[in-house]
Amino acid sequence: MLTRGVTFAARSRGLATAHALRSCATPSVLRTSAAYLQASHFHSTRLLQDETVQVPTMAESISEGTLKQWQKKVGDFVEQDEEVATIETDKIDVTVNAPKAGKITELLANEDDTVTVGQDLFKYEPGASGESSSAEPPKETPKEKSDTAEPADQQTNKKLPEPPAPKESETKEPSPEPKPAPPKKSEAPKPKKESDVVGASAESPKVPGSRNETRVKMSRMRLRIAERLKESQNAAASLTTFNEIDMSALMKMRGRFKDEVLKSHDVKLGFMSAFAKACCLALKEVPAANASIEGDEIVYRDYVDLSVAVATPKGLVTPVVRNAETMGFIDVEKEIVRLGKKARDGKLTIEDMAGGSFTISNGGVFGSLYGTPIINLPQAAVLGMHSIKDKPVVVNGEIVIRPIMVVALTYDHRLLDGREAVTFLVKVRDYIEDPLKMLLA
Repeated sequence: MLTRGVTFAARSRGLATAHALRSCATPSVLRTSAAYLQASHFHSTRLLQDETVQVPTMAESISEGTLKQWQKKVGDFVEQDEEVATIETDKIDVTVNAPKAGKITELLANEDDTVTVGQDLFKYEPGASGESSSAEPPKETPKEKSDTAEPADQQTNKKLPEPPAPKESETKEPSPEPKPAPPKKSEAPKPKKESDVVGASAESPKVPGSRNETRVKMSRMRLRIAERLKESQNAAASLTTFNEIDMSALMKMRGRFKDEVLKSHDVKLGFMSAFAKACCLALKEVPAANASIEGDEIVYRDYVDLSVAVATPKGLVTPVVRNAETMGFIDVEKEIVRLGKKARDGKLTIEDMAGGSFTISNGGVFGSLYGTPIINLPQAAVLGMHSIKDKPVVVNGEIVIRPIMVVALTYDHRLLDGREAVTFLVKVRDYIEDPLKMLLA
C-alpha cells in the first residue's frame, strides 16, 4: 500500500522527493518508479514518422522501369530534391529525388529490380540535414521541459535509477547499456549483383588462348532501340538513294566565319547547321519527305521538327529540334549542342525526343564512308551524312581534287516515289555546294 501511494504521488503531481522514496521503498521499487516516470514523460519523444517515397510517374507510355542505381544508402542524409535513385526506362533515365531533407531509413527495392509507377521505393525520416534522428538526441529536449516542471530531487532520481551501494549485481546492470550501439537495422547493403561479378571477371587478366565468354543483360533502352529498328525494317518499304556533294564552298565559308561565330556566340560553326537548313528548304519543295502515314491517311506538315541522331553510351537517341525551319545557322548549332549535351549526360526527357518529322544522322564523325540509315518511324525519310574525303573529280573538263561527302537518303517508298526522293537529295546537294542559295530561298 505504501509503495502504491508513493508511485501514485510521483505520477500525479511529481512532488515526491528522493528522501521520501528511499525511506518508503526498496531499491528495486525505486528503480521501477523511476523507469515509470521516465516512460510517462518521454513516451512521445519520436515526433517524426518515416515517410514512403514511391516510383514517380515517368510518362504516359511508360509504366515500369529498371532500378539502375541507388545514389544513397540507409543512414545517409539527403537534402531536399537531392537524387536518391535512378530508374532506367526504354526511352530515358528517370531520377527519383527526396521530397524533403532527412535520413534514409529503408530501401524497398534492389538494383536491377523491375519497379512500376506508384510502387513503394524507399523510406526516409524527414528532418534537417545533418541532424541525427536516433533515439538518444530527442531525449535531451524533453529533459529541458522536466527541469522547469519538476523539482530537482526527481531529476536526480531519474539520473540514478540504480541504488547507491551495496548490491554489486545492480551496479553491473548499467554496463549492458553502452552495448546497444551495434546497428541492427543496417540491412541496406544489398548483396553484390551479377553485373558486379561480370565486371570483375571482365577485368581479370586474359590468358592467351582462353575461350571465356561474358554475358551482359541488355538495357531497356537497347532493347527498345532493337525493337524499333526491326519494326522499321518490317513496316516501311525502305529504299536508299545516294549522291556526292562537293564540300569546298561550305568549308570555305565555315573557315571564314567560325572564329567570329565562336567569339560572338560561344558556339562552334559546324556542318550540321548547314545541312539542317538545306533539308528544311528542300522539305518545303518535297513535302512528302516531311509527311507520315497514320492509318489510311497521309499527314503533311507545314513545320519541320528535325530529329538529330546522337550516339550515347546506352545507344542511339534522336532528340528533336523544334521548328527548325524558323532557325538560322547559329540557332540550330546552339540547339544541337544543348540537346547533345543532355543526351550524353543522360538528362533527356520524353518531351525532348517526342515527335520529329525528319531525321539527320551523321555517321561521318566516326569515319563512315557509306551507309544506309534506317527510317525513324513514323517518319518518311532519313538523311545520312558521311565523312569528307579528297577525291579526283572532273570540273569544266579538268580533273581536280575536291573534298567530297557521300550522302544517303533512305525513304519509305509507300510515301515517296523515286523521282521525289532523288529531287530532294539533289536540292540538298545544290544548297550545300552553293550556300548563298540558302539566303535567297
